[in-house]
Amino acid sequence: MVPEPTRRDGPTRREYVKYGGALVGGGLLAGCAGDSEGGSASTATDAGPTETEAERATETDSETATATDDGPYSVSMEPVGEVTFESAPERWVAYCGEYADMAVALGQADGFAGIGGADRFYTYVYDDLPGVDIDEATLEQYGEVRTKEVFYELDADVHFYDPEMLKNWFDWGQEDVDEIASNVAPFFGNLLFRRSDTWHDYQFYTLYEAFEKVAQVFQEQARFEAFQSLHDEFIGGLQERLPPEDERPEVFLTFEGTNEPATFSPYRLSDKGTSKKQWRDLGAKDALIGTDIENLSTTNRGELDYENLLEIDPEVILVRGHERKSATEFRDVVLGYMRDHSVASELTAVQNGRVYRGGYLHQGPIHNLFLTERAAKQLYPDEFGEVTGDEELFDRQRVADIVTGAFDE
Repeated sequence: MVPEPTRRDGPTRREYVKYGGALVGGGLLAGCAGDSEGGSASTATDAGPTETEAERATETDSETATATDDGPYSVSMEPVGEVTFESAPERWVAYCGEYADMAVALGQADGFAGIGGADRFYTYVYDDLPGVDIDEATLEQYGEVRTKEVFYELDADVHFYDPEMLKNWFDWGQEDVDEIASNVAPFFGNLLFRRSDTWHDYQFYTLYEAFEKVAQVFQEQARFEAFQSLHDEFIGGLQERLPPEDERPEVFLTFEGTNEPATFSPYRLSDKGTSKKQWRDLGAKDALIGTDIENLSTTNRGELDYENLLEIDPEVILVRGHERKSATEFRDVVLGYMRDHSVASELTAVQNGRVYRGGYLHQGPIHNLFLTERAAKQLYPDEFGEVTGDEELFDRQRVADIVTGAFDE
């Protein structure tokens, strides 16, 4: 067993980081079932707003980073409150893919020190971006940063974790959060990918609202603004080409990670968590609307079999849990099994070959561009091309230029 690190009583090189603002306490144990996603009627609507610049909520003065050329600056985000920095952090740790991807997008890949769950960080997207990468050795060595001992060992400058998640999923106490925040570096983060956890009774953020906060932490507002412009142009261009609503297919989003699926855990597309952003932006029609089927969440583990699916008979089926497979491998293995299944083969989506990978839960701004491009082709192939086609819907070089700093501010 690794011994408890000695608390550092004297000044440290991180004394310049002041941890301000109270942490939200309490909450029910959610468990690390924490990675299946859900939504609830109290936090989601069926409207599914698009996250473009014109529709984002205006930040209040208290939520905006303040800085001077000669002094410290502060950034505020629930549930941690206000955090003050003397200078931009150099070494960082993130719990999973969305915050790690934000840091990479802001040109901070060299400061990557570890991650809470390497299986929740899909780095292969960077292969398509010239000059953009992440240290895979660090990802492998420090791919499960969840204990105080490892936080002490890494000695990072900021931890992009929602501390309430640590308390509710990994049995941390408030005293543990305070110890690491005081002796190592502050926590800064808010659970983004879903909105169904009962303990998350504080402010939620959209992907780009959280991304802006992280940009303020790193003092990389120009890169954020460049990314925001690229994103808004990309989404706006896609939306101009969408077919009328009555011509859009009904979509069933589910989780089933086996190669020979027998039952499916349903998601409702109305949840506003970041993991469904691409479906909202593309106006996807939820095949479960009008049914009494509940959303997959930490408290609902209901499953549908093929007979249940036949009653719904969605035009498109999106299956999460296969993001390490290529599109071709998924079709050969998972769709191939369904085509040979006596009941599954009766489903319209199976007969038409419209069963696809459903995208991962934890997506940052770079991930989101790739997932939205894929989703557009899955839902509207007549307009955007087939999923396995080579047509690119956004400019990879422009993304890479922002990340590497080769852009006009």
